[in-house]
Amino acid sequence: MKKINQPLILASSSKYRKELLSRLKIPFICISPEINETALDKETITETSMRLALMKAKKVSELNHNCIVIGSDQVAGDGTRHIGKPGNFSAAKKQLEFMSGKNIFFSNSIAVTNGITTRTATTLVKCKFKNLDALTIKKYLEIEKPFDVAGSVKSEGLGIILLEKIYSDDPTAILGLSIIQLTNILKEFHIDPLLAEHDSNE
Repeated sequence: MKKINQPLILASSSKYRKELLSRLKIPFICISPEINETALDKETITETSMRLALMKAKKVSELNHNCIVIGSDQVAGDGTRHIGKPGNFSAAKKQLEFMSGKNIFFSNSIAVTNGITTRTATTLVKCKFKNLDALTIKKYLEIEKPFDVAGSVKSEGLGIILLEKIYSDDPTAILGLSIIQLTNILKEFHIDPLLAEHDSNE
């Protein structure tokens, strides 16, 4: 096994991204970037997710030289408005009511930087929500409490029953971190999960 020479950092406080990166079985630590995630005027969801992923990676990288830092962000939208993390039951209910019957796009961007090289990749996921009734929305929100995910949809859980179809080149993208895109980028930093020294905690 090949030891990773530079420490790997996930610039995120998201438990979902931590779990996804853990699947690669390589050692890393998490550091919260603590940035303002408000979208700028006239930004598309892809532009917002790219900008925020890059900001996260750069901020953590500036304080952790000689480390490889992964920044990632996900934004949902229907082409007319951004749909972020709801934060509470009431906001999540409004989001799902708005998204019901619509095609919703989830843009997941990744930026990987060691302070010198930066690259961002984006994956779009297309979902068509069923015409949701009030009881379905209420029961789903009470059980899953998806208040910390974009669009209130936890597709890895009961959120999957709210959907009709998902179109994506990477099934992990909608979960918060595109693993296919990430592993392709990590190869540029000479990191191959199959050849790397695995985390002893795995």
